[in-house]
Amino acid sequence: MDKVPIQLKLGDIISLKKPHPCGSYQWRVTRLGMDIGLNCMVCGRQVMLPRSEVERRIKKTPDKTADQTPDKTG
Repeated sequence: MDKVPIQLKLGDIISLKKPHPCGSYQWRVTRLGMDIGLNCMVCGRQVMLPRSEVERRIKKTPDKTADQTPDKTG
């Protein structure tokens, strides 16, 4: 039962299922590896979580199609 890890990049903004005590659901990815470093987008708190825990808690990943939308400037 091999599960493909979630594809994240440094600087991605992710949403977790439960809010941080400050009320934010949004986190910026600051470190990748076996542990994932996250910064809260509201209060700036830094946390390190094991990749397996982040994959379990993640609610929304960055929208890859938003970067590829064509420019409609005529």
